Amino acid sequence: MKVEKLKVEKVKSEYSTRELLGWFWRIFRQVKLQSFINAASGIIRVGLDFAFIWATKQAIDLATDNAGSAGLLPKPSTLFAAGALLIGIMALQMALGYVGRWIAALLGVESQNRMQRYIFEHLLRSEWRGKEQRHSGDVLNRLVSDSQTVVSVVTDTLPQALAVIVRLVCAFFFLFSVDSMLAVSVTVVLPVFILLSRLYIRQMRAITRDVRQTDSRVQSTLQESVQHHLVLKTLERVPLMVSTLSQLQSTLRRQVRHRTLFSSTSNLVLNIGFGGAYLFTFLWSVNRLSEGTITFGMMTAFIQLCGQIQGPFRDLTRFIPSIISSFTAAERLMELEEAPLEEDGEPVRFEHGAGIRVSDVTFAYDDHSRTILDHVNYDFPPGSTTAIMGETGAGKTTLIRLILALLKPVSGEVVMYGPGEGEASPVSPRTRCNLVYVPQGNSLFSGSLRWNLRLGKPDATDEQMHEALSLACADFVQLLPEGLDTRIGEGGAGLSEGQAQRIAIARALLRQGSLLLLDEATSALDQLTERQLIENIIKYNSRLAVKPTLIFITHRPAVIDYCSQVITLKKDNNG
Repeated sequence: MKVEKLKVEKVKSEYSTRELLGWFWRIFRQVKLQSFINAASGIIRVGLDFAFIWATKQAIDLATDNAGSAGLLPKPSTLFAAGALLIGIMALQMALGYVGRWIAALLGVESQNRMQRYIFEHLLRSEWRGKEQRHSGDVLNRLVSDSQTVVSVVTDTLPQALAVIVRLVCAFFFLFSVDSMLAVSVTVVLPVFILLSRLYIRQMRAITRDVRQTDSRVQSTLQESVQHHLVLKTLERVPLMVSTLSQLQSTLRRQVRHRTLFSSTSNLVLNIGFGGAYLFTFLWSVNRLSEGTITFGMMTAFIQLCGQIQGPFRDLTRFIPSIISSFTAAERLMELEEAPLEEDGEPVRFEHGAGIRVSDVTFAYDDHSRTILDHVNYDFPPGSTTAIMGETGAGKTTLIRLILALLKPVSGEVVMYGPGEGEASPVSPRTRCNLVYVPQGNSLFSGSLRWNLRLGKPDATDEQMHEALSLACADFVQLLPEGLDTRIGEGGAGLSEGQAQRIAIARALLRQGSLLLLDEATSALDQLTERQLIENIIKYNSRLAVKPTLIFITHRPAVIDYCSQVITLKKDNNG
């Protein structure tokens, strides 16, 4: 019978504009306070800028004793009043800038933190695939750099863009009210700007995505080389990794140079257009002034208004690269969100002990992998002690991951059941509360030993921690100068492999549960220490009101002496 194997979802290379805008709207709702404050601040600043232009014109007209073009607003009665008005507007502008920067800094950090927590929690709560599609360095690059880019655009760039549009509209109508011909002439560049922007955005989006992907590869190489620097030293391959990094950096430099050249050329074309419009406005105003149809103050206002119209266009050209980068960053974060979340709900607890029944289970990681387990049937009764043995690649760890509900069988089922009749439930994240798991390899975090142990039980007392350490044959902690407060580095640096394993076992024993799973958890221990540790666990469990079910994955024959059953797996196991 042909087995339908697990399918790995394909990752989209590009999302539609509608999908991106929908995603940005969802992010905006999480950081809308800062976005609204920044937008309001920008619009108020626009109003103050136009007030300053009007006040400047009035001051110049008063100084030249020219009463022309009074406009809709009343004029200051004296030159002193005009000067006081200018000073007041400038003071308001500076105060608004100071308060705005202060608020933006405080809310910006909170918005960034909220975004990172959201993506971080989704990653930790998503289904575990067994074969990760992305390098951890790439994931971190997305989590840090891309989330920062998205938040910056939503809370800062878009509110600024809104203020820029308001400035453009107000400047046009202000100028139109005093000289309609000049206003239309200055803004004739708008259709050309929109057309060029569409072409510019399409090209820049592709270039930016290439840059971000190469940047992630650089970070992945750096992270992996630092993590495995001992391997590189002993294999004498440091020059090779330096050369690999250099090649990636050269690619990144070439891509950034291409992006910069494209962006700079586009800006040069627009600046030529803006410069021509400014020169046109100046000559137009000089001609009108010589004809006596406008005042010197009005000429000054014309030139300033031309800047107020051209300024938004310049700002938009500055915002476009940021917005394009945010599209790329959003796509990369949306790819992380494609991983479905694990089942959530009320935990299913087996208070009187639990066993595991594996019924006709078949499993393969994906369409291109071999079948790891093929119609296997195993039973781990409540309170039993089982050793799972077998050659490398036979599926021992895969079987444990199925029990932990980290993986789902292609066919068949894994059920957790209690001693009572009818007390059963298919394994899922909701049944994980009954499990205590010690994975193979070093699984300690950097920080203090106390912090590592409290991951097993956050409210554990010192007495409980010392008891767990004693059961795990880790009494050496009491001899350390700082005891439980001893700090270790990344990957348990500062401890031997055997010491790290015993700390991990002590952490698991603090958690307590109906089933204890140890995946090669004693592989770094000598036989005497291993026997003592297993005896300690079995004796301790025998004193408990509910005896836990023990499952050992091991290559050590000594473990068999303490087990009620032994399961031996082989490659291409047919059950």
